[in-house]
Amino acid sequence: MNMYELYLNQIQKYPLLESDTERQIAEKIAAGDKNAVNQLVNSNLRLVVSVANKLKKTYKVSIMDLIQEGNLGLMAAAEKFSAKYNTRFSTYAYPWILQYILRYLHNKTSIISIPQRKEEVLRRFSNIQSEYAQLNESESSKSETAKKLGITTKELKDALCCKYTCTSLDIECGDDGSLTIGDLIPDMTYEPERRFFIEIAKSNIKEMVAQLSEKERYVLAGRYNLEGKVHAPTLRELGTSLGVSAETIRQTEIKALSKIRQAMTDSQLELCTA
Repeated sequence: MNMYELYLNQIQKYPLLESDTERQIAEKIAAGDKNAVNQLVNSNLRLVVSVANKLKKTYKVSIMDLIQEGNLGLMAAAEKFSAKYNTRFSTYAYPWILQYILRYLHNKTSIISIPQRKEEVLRRFSNIQSEYAQLNESESSKSETAKKLGITTKELKDALCCKYTCTSLDIECGDDGSLTIGDLIPDMTYEPERRFFIEIAKSNIKEMVAQLSEKERYVLAGRYNLEGKVHAPTLRELGTSLGVSAETIRQTEIKALSKIRQAMTDSQLELCTA
């Protein structure tokens, strides 16, 4: 007997509740009775199994994982259920169970994570468009679809902006099929022009730093960890090593950076006038 079958046998011992009994339990829950919450949950565990089995046909995930997430939704519904709702608990709990399971499936199966609310809109949008196309051999307008979804056209457009498709890099393209999509992606691992300008920038910065005082060079080297130490010294540690306050170190850093900016500005002016 596997875990799923064992679980089914365990939950069979909890009897289903009559409508009047559910109302009495709801009143106890409102009074803060935790045992009443547990009784309501245990008597509806089979509802979670039913919902999980319907979704398992679409998604290839463990049935016990779906049941576990659905049980969380069931417990959340039980804690909020009230006799004032004038409905059976199973009717009230169903959307809670479905929401928790769908949220789990979204996080589990999505390649790109998008908000669960927009994921739900996209899923319903796809279903409505598919049904409309089968009946009318055309697509419905966004305004019509938004009305069926119970949202505004703007909300639908915002959700559609999150829609994406994934394509394998190994898919063949071209007339002869000799290329794949992966072959068309440029190799950016070696960029001689970019590396050249980086080296020029490093050289210019070194020249500007060399024009600073010894104290200013020491402070910048520590503040920006130019020597690549495991632990970059703090303002207080730099101040202690130089025998000054942390505020003095901060002012020295500001002054040194100001000199470098001015040197860069002067350099650019020289290039423009040359």
